[in-house]
Parts: sequence; structure tokens; C-alpha cells
Amino acid sequence: MLTLDKIYSAKYVLRQVIRETDIIKAPKINPESDIWLKTENLQITGSFKVRGAYFKMSQLSEEEKAKGVIACSAGNHAQGVALAAARNGIKSIICLPDGAPISKVEATKSYGAEVCLVKGVYDDAYAEAMRQRDEYGYTFIHPFDDEDVIAGQGTIGLELLDQIPDMDAVIVPIGGGGLISGIAFAVKKLNPKIKVYGVQAAGAPSMYNSIHDHQIERLESVSTIADGIAVKEPGENTYNIISQYVDEIVTVTDDEISAAILALMEQQKLVTEGAGAAPVAAAMFNKVPVKGKKAVCLLSGGNIDVTILSRVIKRGLLMSGRSCSMNIELLDKPGQLMDVSRIIAELGGNVTSIHHERANEGSAVNGCYLRIVLETRNYQHIEEIRNALTDAGFKILNIN
Repeated sequence: MLTLDKIYSAKYVLRQVIRETDIIKAPKINPESDIWLKTENLQITGSFKVRGAYFKMSQLSEEEKAKGVIACSAGNHAQGVALAAARNGIKSIICLPDGAPISKVEATKSYGAEVCLVKGVYDDAYAEAMRQRDEYGYTFIHPFDDEDVIAGQGTIGLELLDQIPDMDAVIVPIGGGGLISGIAFAVKKLNPKIKVYGVQAAGAPSMYNSIHDHQIERLESVSTIADGIAVKEPGENTYNIISQYVDEIVTVTDDEISAAILALMEQQKLVTEGAGAAPVAAAMFNKVPVKGKKAVCLLSGGNIDVTILSRVIKRGLLMSGRSCSMNIELLDKPGQLMDVSRIIAELGGNVTSIHHERANEGSAVNGCYLRIVLETRNYQHIEEIRNALTDAGFKILNIN
């Protein structure tokens, strides 16, 4: 049974292992709120996961430690388990789907784990982990639905209460629910007035749906850039704790998450993965009621795959009005392109791409089309450019 004593015990065990990550003020995230950031993206291994994994292993019997541990993950849990096992002198095996990014496989190996690549997807890797557990007597380290793991994550709640005791709310990402379960339990037990809000990706709303329908539900599929919270089915322990201690769960889109990742990079010089940026997206786009409140967004991890970072930044630019494309209908005569360019330049827009083609069948004989991609300051800037072009007689077909 989860208790405050267990969370305090976890804090004592972890004191020589983890970093007490900083709280950073973020005034531009939502100017109507007093937003702070808990930087677990700067934790060892790049995420909070080492807290729960290490405390879980510290509670194993000597016989269990001698046999070793096994886990199944393609992300932060794998690295947390690998490091925690190495620090405790325990053999660890991590089952990964063979399609896992090479960077994550190598990172897991670098922390001292034996990696077992399994043909197929996550479910196949999980099945193999269960098979090896049963055959060799390993202890399975669950990524979220374990009370010792939850207690380890709950140490973040204790840190928050020490670092910013007058906070009104804390906003936490939810995948399987282990992180928010520990934080919500600790915070609500010590100060019930503090609101705890959970955030899921709109493409993976397993806990959101389960809480709404008052029963654990499994999704057929998940689709989100926030791979750290792309969980099809929440845990039983986490569902029960969240039902009791979390005030509200909301969802954010991939575009909103991308905008949050970009904002954190530009404004705070912090790199976060999709899951870590989800609480910031909820605050930025007013998904949670924090207007006029002091709220802490938990940046759960920073292990974003660099191969998708450029795509995320591009989506973030579009979402925040920093980039747009315009399709403009022109007359095919000299000077049209020059006039468009002049208007954009005078208003401070920066052209990054241009495509010009003559009209197709069904349009005016002397017509042509211009597709132009711009760097802009914000949505108001886009509107200024649109109005200036329209006032000059140009027909704008659409803006994306």
C-alpha cells in the first residue's frame, strides 16, 4: 500500500543517487499565469524514470538481486532501469523491439544493461520479457504500475513542496500514470489545496478515457509524437490513485506539443521530449485553469530523438504563427513577383521558399499561381501581410 512514509523512505534512498532538479520561472509561457518549470529533463539519464526504478531495486531481497531484473521499454524506463541496476550491482536485461532507434539501444547499453532485441513491436518485446522472467526468475520492473516505482516518482512531489510551497497547481504528463500518481499522492496528502492536473496526448488518451468512463479502458492504437506517454492501457494501481487524487485530466494535440517544445527551446534554452512538453502545452493553450495562479509544469524528460526534432520544430513554427505558406493568384505579366516581394519585405517578412507556375486548365489564360513560404513573427504579422497584399489587388487563395 502506498504511504507517505514509503515516499519519504524513497527520498532518503535516492538522496545520493539523483539530482534534486531545479525549478525555473517561465514568464512567457502564459503571461496570464505565474508558470514555473520542474526540470526533470535534466535528471540523470534525462528523465524522472531513474527515481522509481532505483527505489524499486533497493527494496528487492538479496535473492532477487542475485537473480537479476528485466524490463521492457524503448525509452526512458529502459535507461532508468539500466542505470539503477548498475548502481545496485544487479544484472539487468532490457527487452526492446528490434525497430527501436539505434540511439536508444546504445544509450541503454551504455548504462550497463544487456539489451535483448525482439522481432516485432512493443507487445512482442513485453511477451519475451515475461517469458524470460518466468524461465530465469528475474524480477520484472514495471514502468508504472508498481507501488515502489510510484513512491520513487512521488519524491518529485516532496521536492516541489520544499522548492515552491506556495504553488497553486502542478501540471504533470500521464502515460501509464506512475509519475502523476506519486506526485498527486504526496502533494494532496501534505497540502490538499494544491490542484493536480494531468495531461495526455490527444492521440493516446487512455487514462483520460478511463477516468471519464469510470473504468480502465484499452485503446486499439496510439499515435503521437510524445512517445513517452503513448500508453494503450493505464495501470490498476495508477487508475485508482488518479481517480482519488487528481483534479482533472486534459489532452493536447501534437501541434500544441510541438509549439511547446519550440517555446521551451527558444525562451528557456531547454530541450524536452514530447511527453515533457505536454504540461507546458496545456499551460500555453489554456487547457487547464491556471489564469492568475502559480503553477508548476513538470518537464518529465529530455530524450527527444534528434531525427524528428527538425520536424517537430517545423510544426511548432507553424502552430505559433512563426511560419506560413500563401497561395496567391497573379496575372502573368512583368513586375507581379517583384510587387509581392516588396510588400512582404517592407512588412518584415522573410521569404524562405517560392514556387511559381502558370495557370492550369479551367483558369484564366493570363493567370498564374505563386506559392510562397514565409518566416513571420506571429499570427498578427501574417494578417498584416495578408491585408497588405489584398489591398494591393492580389488574390490570396489560401494560407497554411
